[in-house]
Amino acid sequence: MIPRSTISGCNSMQINGRASRRTAVKAGTLALSGLTLPHLIQARSLAGESRPDPSFGRAKRVILLFMWGGPAQMDTWDMKPESPEGYRGPFKEISTNVDGIRICEHFPLLAQRCDQLAIVRSVHHPDVNHLTATHFLLTGEDMPNRAAPTTSDWPHMGAVLGKLGRGNRTLPPYVVMRPKSRLDVPRFVEESRGQWSGWLGPAYQPFVIDADPNSPEYRSGEFSLSSDVSDLRFDRRRGLLSKMDGQLRRLEQQSDLLAHNTSYERAFNLLGTAGAGKVFDLSQESDRMRDRYGRHMHGQAVLQARRLVEAGVPLVTVFWQNEGIKNVSVYWDTHSRNFVDLKERLMPPADQAFSALLDDLRDRGLLDDTLILWTGEFGRTPKVGQAVEGGAGAGRDGRDHWPHVFTSVMAGGGIRGGQVYGSSDSLAAYPEENPVRPADLIATVYHSLGVAPHTQLRDGQDRPLAICSGTPVRELLR
Repeated sequence: MIPRSTISGCNSMQINGRASRRTAVKAGTLALSGLTLPHLIQARSLAGESRPDPSFGRAKRVILLFMWGGPAQMDTWDMKPESPEGYRGPFKEISTNVDGIRICEHFPLLAQRCDQLAIVRSVHHPDVNHLTATHFLLTGEDMPNRAAPTTSDWPHMGAVLGKLGRGNRTLPPYVVMRPKSRLDVPRFVEESRGQWSGWLGPAYQPFVIDADPNSPEYRSGEFSLSSDVSDLRFDRRRGLLSKMDGQLRRLEQQSDLLAHNTSYERAFNLLGTAGAGKVFDLSQESDRMRDRYGRHMHGQAVLQARRLVEAGVPLVTVFWQNEGIKNVSVYWDTHSRNFVDLKERLMPPADQAFSALLDDLRDRGLLDDTLILWTGEFGRTPKVGQAVEGGAGAGRDGRDHWPHVFTSVMAGGGIRGGQVYGSSDSLAAYPEENPVRPADLIATVYHSLGVAPHTQLRDGQDRPLAICSGTPVRELLR
């Protein structure tokens, strides 16, 4: 049995009479990014800040790279070369471009970009189930009732940003990418909790793309008018929608209908705006750029995410793809073939796509205000072949689920790179220093976006609920 170590949240502007020119200019700038001056004042007040914090609101957009299945922390970011046989794997650790930081040899590209990364090695929570553990890492919170429908879940960060009016009216405020090789593969990510709008209501559900972006037939939706739809017919359709709108407004209690109306309005905006659909057309990118991200599902999905945030989508979640390969653990869920799959199937495309994203955002001048969060829902058992209660077991060459400590990585958007925050014990079994809850990780994202984590929004029963119970990890911020 593994011995358990002891595990141990800007100044509100004073406005007297008329605003200063500097304040007025700032208000106009904030409005363009969807954050109005009143929102900023309220957020800073809620954050309890007594002086300006340059890290607050540094990020304008977020790309969440979700390695669904649970990467093995001791075989990726938190190597334990001195751990006993049966715990350590065959991989070697390598030096990085930051003195003192060492990571796995199968992340060679990321090793040369560690000066941009904040590696958090002490994230932890208690949930060993994939479908419910995701709720922690997508919302920061545990579910109020594990058997309840998703309408009682906490809203995903993207849904919160949509509620706060971030983004523009042409593109969706929140996009989820869940690439899969074909439609008949088993459903896993699709049933994971925390990716929806929860108690904010269906009007803030994400725009979902399940298609394979690496396929020549890649389609995320019909973003161009059919050839038989003239401008006159299009205008008439929109007129009909307008007439229906009045009737729908009289049915406010039926939120599903209102959400349906919102979806139609969004679709008409996409169809009626010249060039809006081009953001989903990866053929607009050069072959060199597409090669840079990798000609695989994950690489092209990450490239699609960059195109979306660059066009004004505030948050894109990219789940690791379902490749539908038989006799292989899907996603990062390596109950067997842990070392073979990490080396050959998982780490190389993750290394390539994450590194390309960092370089691409930097080259475009977007890295400073784009926050990237790379994480899974938990880690893997310290001992190879170890089974845990509530897990799914492990073969002789596999690792079971392990939420008690794992690694998440942040970059860009006000994050101070070139650091490791927190640590695990000698077996990568439990936090040893500076334990971080998912709520604190998500609070750090909200803070970077200029949203006070304790901001209250109202649910369907008009109850005020705080969007996050965590406190930003100040050491991660510039």
